[in-house]
Amino acid sequence: MPTKSDTAHEFDSKTFLKRLTERPGVYRMLDAAGEVLYVGKARNLKNRVSSYFRKSGLSAKTEALVSRIAQVEVTITGSETEALLLEQNLIKSLRPPYNILLRDDKSYPYIYLSGHDKYPSLTFRRGRTRRAKGSWFGPYPSSGAVRESLNVLQKIFRIRNCSDSYFNNRSRPCLQYQINRCTAPCVGYISPEDYADDIRHATMFLEGKNPAILDDLMQSMETASQALEFEKAAIYRDQVNHLRHVQEQQSIEASGGDADVIAMAQDAGVVCVVVILVRGGRVLGTKDYFPRFSLEQSDAELLSAFLGQFYFGGDAQREFPREVLVPVDVEEQDVLSQALTEAAGREVRIRKNVRGERRRWLDLAATNAEQTLLTHLASKETVYRRLLALRDLLELKETPSRMECFDISHSHGENTVASCVVFDENGPLKSDYRLYNIEGVTGGDDYGAMRQVLTRRYTRIKSGEGKRPDLVFVDGGKGQLNVARDVFEQLGLSDITLIGVAKGVTRKAGMEQLIDALTDATFRVPSDSPALHLIQHIRDESHRFAITGHRARRDKKRRQSTLEGIEGVGAKRRRELIRYFGGIQEIKKASVTEIAKVRGISRGLAESIYAALHNE
Repeated sequence: MPTKSDTAHEFDSKTFLKRLTERPGVYRMLDAAGEVLYVGKARNLKNRVSSYFRKSGLSAKTEALVSRIAQVEVTITGSETEALLLEQNLIKSLRPPYNILLRDDKSYPYIYLSGHDKYPSLTFRRGRTRRAKGSWFGPYPSSGAVRESLNVLQKIFRIRNCSDSYFNNRSRPCLQYQINRCTAPCVGYISPEDYADDIRHATMFLEGKNPAILDDLMQSMETASQALEFEKAAIYRDQVNHLRHVQEQQSIEASGGDADVIAMAQDAGVVCVVVILVRGGRVLGTKDYFPRFSLEQSDAELLSAFLGQFYFGGDAQREFPREVLVPVDVEEQDVLSQALTEAAGREVRIRKNVRGERRRWLDLAATNAEQTLLTHLASKETVYRRLLALRDLLELKETPSRMECFDISHSHGENTVASCVVFDENGPLKSDYRLYNIEGVTGGDDYGAMRQVLTRRYTRIKSGEGKRPDLVFVDGGKGQLNVARDVFEQLGLSDITLIGVAKGVTRKAGMEQLIDALTDATFRVPSDSPALHLIQHIRDESHRFAITGHRARRDKKRRQSTLEGIEGVGAKRRRELIRYFGGIQEIKKASVTEIAKVRGISRGLAESIYAALHNE
């Protein structure tokens, strides 16, 4: 997700960090020539990347790295585990100079179930070897996590972890039996059939097929807690967390699949297309594009045009995947799929309705497209170009340095909230955003609500509190604009340029009508105008902020805990979530896939819970 500064060699970290997400992911630091300098992972991208741009406390190596940064790209992942595996893939393929480079795939730790006829062992291994007869589980994020999890598995299932030569030469049980970590199959203390059951249960759990084991542990935890045996309950809780960590799906390195995963995001007259490359089940990286388009094009038409140029429009030889995953139906999909099949020399399928890992890849691409578009819209280069176009459109004497926009939100006239968003030469100025609870106005009276918020806002500015704007937008038609004009005249602020933004007859994006309060003239702007894109951005941001404020006010009284107030999460499901994870903090750390593993929680509800807990 590239973000460029105003100069070729100095990275504008302040603008970039302003809109950077706090979700987990991978970041890539590039120099002015576009070469990757460093690849890193983060549980919280914003916090991690911000640490590189502190004014003090950096090592000499880090300072040297930061001095060469010209742009930063990020890829959002579903969890910190996925971020770690993607980081490893990128380091191996890109070999950046500031990373520690490993020689081969032996950096990946695995759990290995040996191929012994009667009594197989469960051990830690680095890297897979084809000669070894047995089963492999992994790769996992770190050796420490695997060793700790194996320790827990051996406590529960008491499976041996010794070598075959040690096992074959025992005449009496070893220390592992004495501390209840092994059932001593070496001396026949357990039958091959009972041992096979333990192996089967352990294998089922490692494959994610045995939720009954977690249920038993959680029931034991509750029983111990009710008996006031809190230390024992804490041990059960830790075991559940460790076991779930081992079981976690590794979507970045799945069982297989070669696919190009496509997602689109549109806002403020700009479309962003993100392509995620998946080869052999591994996500290798992302690439983003900002194609020019006409508002008359549907998503299907736009996606079809992009795919045609992406695969056949360039001079370079394109690698064709076995699947192209898309978010919407593609226009003339059969023709495009046939062309891809002929070019690749094998079948290439274009698919929309997918499940499992492929659905997760599509969701991941959509998240990256939205974040990339937000960063693009917030870049100084984009905002400055739009400001110049807006100045020319409205025939202003100077480029506006501060713009404000107002919108009203309510539910059938109840809990009315007004928003005021502020933009300056750097884009959204969120520190100056304000929400106003509207009181004493008849429910549903948008004119009265607009009059109240404008009076409250600009009475303070008239008295010298706050900064005076150069340009004010009101979301609405002539009715709202007339109210705003009356308020400005009463307060003696008629010199501030006042513009109404009406949706137009068709109420479609790009068909907005602008109303000048000074002349009362109504006019339209070409849909590809950068000035209109800026106005749309400001208007949409005020609308979003108003809705967010209204929902917060509406839900405030009934939301007694973090989980309460989430639609579809009643007392029973809240109890299941707390039982499964052990507390609200563990729920917040979980990915959507992990939440969906809880009894009674569907994939869609898990996504709603994740979004609510992360304020998305």
